[in-house]
Amino acid sequence: MLEDIDLKAEAEELRSQLVAWRRDFHACPELGLKEYRSAAIIADLLRALGYLVRTEVAQTGVVGLLEGTRPGPVVMVRFDMDALPITEENAVDYASRHPGVMHACGHDAHMAIGLGVATVMARHRDRMAGTLKLVFQPGEEGLDGARLMIEAGVLENPRPDVVLAAHVWNDMPVGLVSVTAGAVMAAADKWSCRITGVGGHGALPHQANDPVVVAANIITALQTIVSRNINPLEAAVVSVGSLHGGDAFNVIPAQVELGGTIRAYNSQVQSLTRRRLQEIVAGVAQAYGVETSLELTPLTPALINDERVVEVVRAAACAVVGPDNVIAGLRTMGSEDAAFFLEKVPGCYIFLGSAGAGSEVWPHHSPRFDIDEEVLPIGVAILTCALAHYLFGDPVAERDKADTCPPADFQRLLTDQGSG
Repeated sequence: MLEDIDLKAEAEELRSQLVAWRRDFHACPELGLKEYRSAAIIADLLRALGYLVRTEVAQTGVVGLLEGTRPGPVVMVRFDMDALPITEENAVDYASRHPGVMHACGHDAHMAIGLGVATVMARHRDRMAGTLKLVFQPGEEGLDGARLMIEAGVLENPRPDVVLAAHVWNDMPVGLVSVTAGAVMAAADKWSCRITGVGGHGALPHQANDPVVVAANIITALQTIVSRNINPLEAAVVSVGSLHGGDAFNVIPAQVELGGTIRAYNSQVQSLTRRRLQEIVAGVAQAYGVETSLELTPLTPALINDERVVEVVRAAACAVVGPDNVIAGLRTMGSEDAAFFLEKVPGCYIFLGSAGAGSEVWPHHSPRFDIDEEVLPIGVAILTCALAHYLFGDPVAERDKADTCPPADFQRLLTDQGSG
């Protein structure tokens, strides 16, 4: 029994240290698979806390193991580390010192929360029955960091029984937490298409075979996939993100290149979307007599939360922020490579509201992105409470969840509390 431990209070006591860690990481951002400074700081702190540390996992990843005094489950918690190639526009004293690189997605906060979790759990090692595995992952932003870590053996020696992860989320006010069972983030593919026609003079289009016109027709036809091929009760996205062709106003180019993404929660829907993309490109090309080459590259599977793990994490969140501030049902068509971990091990990925009240809130990947640092101790407290269930036998998670933490209506809560 843990009546003598107040994990929420312990997280709160770390507030100033959490802020200092987060601001240090924010001021010195590093791109994916190049997080050398961040990894060194994390490894040194974990060693000082008594963790068995492995470095250079998938180039710059760090893994810390804390073994309890008794046998028990292995619980892994994942924190991503990389920044983005964005020039920061915030006028704050902890703004990026590295031109063209910025923590514009909150991974600086994730590292700080991870170190907070490491600190609190190390204090109670003598109560642990099992093993805590902290994974600080490089290259989440489109660089296959999770897959690289799996290939490097991060899910072995020891193999986790449960995986937990969290993301600060500026679409929700600070203090609100989303814990949702099932698919919460979409599977994602990227695609690129090259259209080769016949170039010519802009004044003599009949002598050319215009790939710009073909590209326009492909773009228009792609919009029918979601509207006419996908069940309206399912979700899918087909986006064109790049279009390049030609350099002069009076020249019809010989080639045009398109690129974009497709996304879905359901693997059958994703397969259908891929097939229709291929059929539309081939069909339009045949109709106009041009050549095309299409490349489809899978990025991540859908991120799917395990229902049983969700129950534990939801109870932990309720214990920290109260049942009225824990919602279910938040999903996004964005993707996350933590999905590779949850594809192999049951787990739960949650969103931590990080938008401050009374201040301008900027979205993720914006050069003005910033967070309300109140989220830092909240994240530490929720994750340590969930870990306590698995490694300490925390009575919080044994309560009647239907009474203590009923599913909340997402839209109602956003209306009542504001969307930040």
